[in-house]
Amino acid sequence: MTELAFVVGHGFTNHVRKPYVHRVLRRFARHGGVVALDFRGHGRSGGRSTVGRDEVHDLAAGVSLARLLGYRRVVTVGFSMGASVALRHAALHGDRPDAVAAVSAPSRWWVRDTPAMRRVHWLLEQPHGRLAARALGVRLGPPWTAVPESPLEVVHRIAPTPLLLVHGEHDHYFGPAHAVALHRAAGGDARLWLEPGVRHAESAMTPALVDRIATWLDHSSRGNGDRP
Repeated sequence: MTELAFVVGHGFTNHVRKPYVHRVLRRFARHGGVVALDFRGHGRSGGRSTVGRDEVHDLAAGVSLARLLGYRRVVTVGFSMGASVALRHAALHGDRPDAVAAVSAPSRWWVRDTPAMRRVHWLLEQPHGRLAARALGVRLGPPWTAVPESPLEVVHRIAPTPLLLVHGEHDHYFGPAHAVALHRAAGGDARLWLEPGVRHAESAMTPALVDRIATWLDHSSRGNGDRP
């Protein structure tokens, strides 16, 4: 039986064939198996994006596949939108991962306090923006009729599953206050890494940082009390 699998969830407008996403996946593959998926409405997946609400089911399918393939330990890693999905999956789904890492996670919905997020909301909310999103390769579903629980509202439910929050101090989408709030709300033994000079999500990942995340997930999913 194979030992460790990383189930990786990408950020909004990304997919597994984007060069910087692919580089991250290849680096994780140095540490174990990788199950990489395109969320609904992205890349080669069908359906329409719900911008994090229903993508929990997509990540759950990736975890189930990893277990079906025979991996003893299955950990999840999410970036940006995928980080919100990874947090909500670990908090709400019955088949929890053995450890979870959320990179560049938002703590709440409808963040508009950065220029980058105001551009995202233009894509989501304006007719011309939704057409532009399609040009970027994202097929959007209808707006939410019921608001799902935000990561901040559910992160406390993740314990005792090991949780790592990674956030760039120069994140230009979600400022580091999001990670600090999530860490405070998580309680337990959740870990927080605020990374100097790092910006947002997959495009900001260095090989060394991916290696550190992978090593932490490996050790933590073993139930090792002396985590790096």
